[in-house]
Amino acid sequence: MVSDFEPTIDRLLSLISSSPSSVYSEVRYQMRSISEIHVTNGEVERVRDNVVSGCGIRVLVDGCWGFSSTNDTTTTSLKSSMYDAISVARVLGNSKKAKVRGLAECKLAKGVFRAKERGRLSDVGIERKVKDICEAEAQARKHRGIRMASCTYREIIDHKLLVTSDGAEAEIYDPKPEFAITCLAGKGTESVSSTDGVGITGGWYDLFSKKSNTDYAEEVADKAYRLLDAKYPYGERTTLILDPGMVGLLAHEAIGHMAEADFVLSGSVLKGKIGRTVASDLVTLVDNGHSAFAKNAAGTIAVDDEGVYAGRTSIIKDGVLESFLHSRESAMVFDSEPTGNARAFSYTDEPLIRMRNTYIEPKSDNLADMIKETGHGFLVKGARNGQADANGEFMFGSQEVYLVENGEVKQIMRGTSISGNAFEVLQSVDMVGDSFEYGIGTGYCGKYQPAKVDGGGPYLRCSAIIGGTQ
Repeated sequence: MVSDFEPTIDRLLSLISSSPSSVYSEVRYQMRSISEIHVTNGEVERVRDNVVSGCGIRVLVDGCWGFSSTNDTTTTSLKSSMYDAISVARVLGNSKKAKVRGLAECKLAKGVFRAKERGRLSDVGIERKVKDICEAEAQARKHRGIRMASCTYREIIDHKLLVTSDGAEAEIYDPKPEFAITCLAGKGTESVSSTDGVGITGGWYDLFSKKSNTDYAEEVADKAYRLLDAKYPYGERTTLILDPGMVGLLAHEAIGHMAEADFVLSGSVLKGKIGRTVASDLVTLVDNGHSAFAKNAAGTIAVDDEGVYAGRTSIIKDGVLESFLHSRESAMVFDSEPTGNARAFSYTDEPLIRMRNTYIEPKSDNLADMIKETGHGFLVKGARNGQADANGEFMFGSQEVYLVENGEVKQIMRGTSISGNAFEVLQSVDMVGDSFEYGIGTGYCGKYQPAKVDGGGPYLRCSAIIGGTQ
């Protein structure tokens, strides 16, 4: 017998059937398990396990949205929350002039969707996780010149049930672990830091499938030490070869946000430009719910939080703007297909248009040829945070830079900023690499609420401004 506290697809469908037939209803149950481990200089500073659960209910009544959420999943509480949401929508309907035109029709998800895991996170004990995180942090401190090291592990495991009054019935299992390590190297009064890590969708052994925990530690510590004697590059507009992490940051921050349909409606630089050339014909830029070209990308989802299958959307194809990113509501406005980009971080959040895995597709060039054919420029690696505005102007930080002169990589230089207009930079692209990596999986996108995303691409040669000293 099913407990009155235990949400099931059938119970959520029964809840929807109790609402008026004129109301569009969307019920999303979420149980989230969160684990965190943080170690600094040999001390375990935090070990935390937490489980939260509840239901978010969204309704569309007479062209207005209403939303309510509760952590009490008894039938009585859920019905009360449903009618709270309907009441909110009706109150808004009395005063709101701009009404929702409707929701675009599409095939809605039915079934069970489980991300593949090698080493299911819930089956790996916290003792093993603490041991491996401590091992990585200790390995970093063994490297010469390292004054401080810190290591963080975090996992989010979501179990969702999603039903809508027009046919979605999905059960979703979504595990997302991440690992990051930071080292501070010092010599006299000089110090410099370096960070690296990995964030994925998958299991414990997927997390370290490319590099081990101690490999990350060794590489970060070594890079911090090598940067101690490095100089900053001079500021100039020049040829840049961007690594996959920098390409992913550009694709996400400077292009992807401009293509989110709600931002387009607010006046982003891409408004009215579908079908126009906005980049070099070497550039195909995609947002994808799947882990194309590489496994286990952090932004991978099977179904969005409106019950739409999360497939591949080509934003730019061969340099031409082809599509925006849509919810069902925005797709109706643009007379387009929903793209599976409506995402909510928690059951207490309403779905917003959000990216998933945003990247530039590889072509046929290789890194060695890019370097060989560059007379003067810089190889830019290690994406840090950055910012971009509605016109595509951006400024991003990098961790390390290498001078390229006469087709050869010269000395390492300290990380700095790169800047420019994203579309001018994409129009300047003249070489696109043949390999692919994701590079921003440890981060979260912060558009009103967090969202786990990823971005990447091949190495890419373009023209932009590199910061530094004059």
